[in-house]
Order: sequence, then C-alpha cells, then structure tokens
Amino acid sequence: MTWFGEKMDSQPPKTAQTPQINPPVQRPRPAEPAPPQAAPPVATAPRGASIGKSIHIKGQLSGSEDLAIEGKVEGSIALAGCRVTIGASGQVVADIVAKSVVIGGQVTGSVRADERVEITATGNLVGDVRAPRLVLADGARLKGSVDMDVTSPAPSVAPSAPATIARESSLVLDELYAGAKDTTSA
Repeated sequence: MTWFGEKMDSQPPKTAQTPQINPPVQRPRPAEPAPPQAAPPVATAPRGASIGKSIHIKGQLSGSEDLAIEGKVEGSIALAGCRVTIGASGQVVADIVAKSVVIGGQVTGSVRADERVEITATGNLVGDVRAPRLVLADGARLKGSVDMDVTSPAPSVAPSAPATIARESSLVLDELYAGAKDTTSA
C-alpha cells in the first residue's frame, strides 16, 4: 500500500532510540516510634525483683524496689515506698510493710500499707490490715481486723496477741469495778 506515492513497510520506521530513565530508587523511611501502650494491669509482675515458685525464703526481706512473690516467704517483708505483689501460687507467713500490697495467694500475718491493700479473687489473708484503702475482689478472703485510720499511731499491742488483750481488758474492768465500789460505799 502506498501513501502519497510512498511504499509503507509492514514494520514501522526505525527511529533513534531514546535512553531509558531508571525509576528513582526508593529509600527506606526511618522507622516511626511505636505508639505508647497502656499501663499493665495491677496483677502483672512489677518492675523489681521476683521470687519464683520453687524459691523458699526464711528471714527478713528489705529493700527499695518492687517485689513479686510466687514462692514461699517466712519472716518479715519491709519495702517502704514499694509495691509487694503476692501471686496466686505465693505463700507468705510474714508481717508486710510496703507502699501498696496486692494479695493473690495465701498470706498469714499483718499487712501495713501507706496507700492500699488489695486482695484479689484468689487471695486469702489471715491477719490484720492497716491501710487508708482496702480493695476486696469478689471471692477474696480476709480473717482479721481492718484499720483504715492511718492518722492515728499504730497500736502498741498487736491485736493478734489474745493474752495481752485479755490482761489489759481485765485491768480496765478491775478499775471500773473499783470505781463503782467507791461510789456505793460513800
């Protein structure tokens, strides 16, 4: 076929080749910081030390970091300004003094906290509590006295000493009886 007297080939005419432009190289972007996550729930392990399930300690524990107990502890625990967490498998026979105490296991002894004491559904406390706030979950067990008036000084006599309480009660009753006698004999 011709076009204005020119013969056309079946192939298009060759033209000068244009250099191919390579696409721009994509460089990786700097990693964006991960979004902040919510604070862990109360029952998770604290940021401090931990006593595992197979550990058994007898004596005095003191320090300045949080403590998680899953094993057995006998004696006393004094962690003022810190948090003590007794896990579901934890067994403690000790007096505890801390900023806050969470009981998920078995505790026998007095518990004193500057902020709060929490007994979870699996927790069992046999002893006295002294703290401005006490949280008892449904299913928690507590046998002992509760003192939430932290403005008054701690009692000098441990309420768990029945002989001392009975002796002091007897003295008070004797004084009352003696006073009643004096008014009747006059």
